[in-house]
Amino acid sequence: MIDLSPGPLVFLLVAGLLAGAVNAVAGGGSLLVFPALLAVGFPPLAANVTNSVAQWPGYLGIVVGGRRELVGQRSRILLTSTVAVAGSAVGCVLLLVLPGAVFDAVVPVLVLAASVLMALGPYLKRWIGTPEPGAPDRNRALLPAVFAAAVYGGYFGGALGVILIATLSLCAHDRLVRLNALKGVLSLVIATVTVVIFAFGAPVSWLAVALLAPTTLVGGFLGAKVARRLPENVLRWAVVVLGLAVGIALLVT
Repeated sequence: MIDLSPGPLVFLLVAGLLAGAVNAVAGGGSLLVFPALLAVGFPPLAANVTNSVAQWPGYLGIVVGGRRELVGQRSRILLTSTVAVAGSAVGCVLLLVLPGAVFDAVVPVLVLAASVLMALGPYLKRWIGTPEPGAPDRNRALLPAVFAAAVYGGYFGGALGVILIATLSLCAHDRLVRLNALKGVLSLVIATVTVVIFAFGAPVSWLAVALLAPTTLVGGFLGAKVARRLPENVLRWAVVVLGLAVGIALLVT
């Protein structure tokens, strides 16, 4: 039975606030809201789709809070967002038509792999070759990788930010704080697609969304401000540590 008495209600609101902030700084905040919804009695599928819809305002807050870092990225945003729309639509459809166990079994592996990629990012770039400033992105790798991440985001979305930032750090040539802002845009695009599709075909709890949405928005806006002030290595390792923790937690539960 779903329990939204004062205690569980406060628990959900705090989870939403922290999730918005964590999504802005590192990614993976949805892994705070999803178990919180399970803890107050939501069935797994309802918790999953409600979590996906509730994250939308938080991603909007991230984009607004980090818009300064998006200057000069218009072409990159248009390319990756178009691919993200297609990928997230595929992921949403898969969630609605396939058994949950099919994809859930690989979620921990994806999160752990993304975290390792993030940790090895500087070394892999050095091995691949460091481009001159202003060199073009590796779109042949970037766009398929964003599509795959968006499929994941449409299906489950837990630690989507970890996967996106790992992908961007390997395939796009820019400072991490700017790629982190782009991650926020792509997360917002993916969340928008999930909202539209799940609103018509999934058991979304709109009461829970109404409770969580304002806190994820505030948390996302404040978290984007914090991310701007973090040194790049701190931001990178925050992503890695959180991603490893989330992946291990998913693996053992």
